[in-house]
Amino acid sequence: MTEKVTEKMNNRIEINPISRIEGHGKITVDLNDDGTVRDARFHVTQFRGFELFCRGRDFREMPVITPRICGICPVSHHLASAKACDAVLGVEITETAHKLRELMHMGQIIQSHALSFFHLSSPDLLFGFDADPLTRNVAGLVKEFPDLAVMGVTMRKYGQEIIKTLGGKKVHPWHSIPGGVNRSLKVEERDAMLGDLPGHQANLMKALDLIKNYLAEKGDEAKEFATLETAYMGLVNGGYLELFDGDIRIKGPRGRIIDEFADWEYLEFIGEHVEPWSYLKFPFYRPLGYPHGTYRVGPLGRVNACDDIATPEASAELAAFRSLTEDGIVHWTMYTHYARLIEILYAMERARELLEDEDITGSDLRVTSREYLPEGIGVIEAPRGTLIHHYWVDDKGAIEKVNLIVATGHNNYAMNRGVERVAREFIKGHDVSEGVLNRMEHVIRCYDPCLSCSTHAVGKMPLLLTVRDASGEILREIAKS
Repeated sequence: MTEKVTEKMNNRIEINPISRIEGHGKITVDLNDDGTVRDARFHVTQFRGFELFCRGRDFREMPVITPRICGICPVSHHLASAKACDAVLGVEITETAHKLRELMHMGQIIQSHALSFFHLSSPDLLFGFDADPLTRNVAGLVKEFPDLAVMGVTMRKYGQEIIKTLGGKKVHPWHSIPGGVNRSLKVEERDAMLGDLPGHQANLMKALDLIKNYLAEKGDEAKEFATLETAYMGLVNGGYLELFDGDIRIKGPRGRIIDEFADWEYLEFIGEHVEPWSYLKFPFYRPLGYPHGTYRVGPLGRVNACDDIATPEASAELAAFRSLTEDGIVHWTMYTHYARLIEILYAMERARELLEDEDITGSDLRVTSREYLPEGIGVIEAPRGTLIHHYWVDDKGAIEKVNLIVATGHNNYAMNRGVERVAREFIKGHDVSEGVLNRMEHVIRCYDPCLSCSTHAVGKMPLLLTVRDASGEILREIAKS
């Protein structure tokens, strides 16, 4: 478990670091003298410089370099990078290569969503926000709910084994290369994956029953938790949910399609706002400006943005999900857990479709080109939302510029507003319980942010170096803007 330090300094409460998330961040709450909330913020404290130190590298190295951004979702970076490199080459990959890449992606969705739901979020749901933190954790889950813990571990393992089979290892695999993939799938490997699927899908239906019962029992409490009415963004293919390769759609809070555009047009429509107190940027829809053009991505964003899901069981579950509201748009933040499990169901069904396709064991794996286009863009739906890789290269294929808009960043505005809403609802004085602080942390867990991925720099970023002596006195401060 991550050790969490909660500091209360005069009229400020600081939770540092937030526990049970991927990466390092903190929450600060500033109080008025009467104990009411003046401001609440979610700060991302990590700094990563991938956009800068990738300059000068050969673009063909990027599918190997960029997965090192993160150990939780390296597959997403691997695939988005490979798609950007395909675009630099100006090639369309083969059907077998496309389906093998998508199969690996389904493994990533399964393993990452399973980690988020079973290990990071379910302790709050099963034990309660106010439970003793010594019990309300993964170890407590294993002790009190062993069957559920095993279900989560084995489901995640299944997704990881898909990744390992194709890419050689579970973390930082090497499978996709510019123009295709470097390894085929053996018949016996395909058969093993197919054989294991029914058991995991049966377990997933139990998890769906669990979250639906929980949300029904909590009623208005679950619906009001950190809820915001926002726009939503995700990839679609003919209106259907798409996780691997589609157009970007933005849908308004009442269900109207605001815009839909090709992924390579993203710069025309998506901008990034910067605040001095966080390394994580605030993407927004350019025509509406910031903050009116902010939106949400990830499981809740995708199931709201699409018209339907192309696989039967996930489609039926989506219909049940949308029947909860009159207009079919679900703004309730806590219901992100429900949406996340719907996406696992889709990933399992889609994995079956891919594995039963005769192309999946084909040997036509790669196309090549000796010409380089000046730029390439690759977009994919990472577990946490829309991931964009954009590379500019010179005539020899060396990287001149990199732009990464990482999934977590899209939700930055919503995470901040959600934390602020919970803080204002539950903090009514200077004596704040641990359970209230945990509720603010759970807002962040709903979005399952990956902060290692999301912090990067385009141009200038403010940095402050503070040098203190042994007594804590500041000797020198060096600021760089």
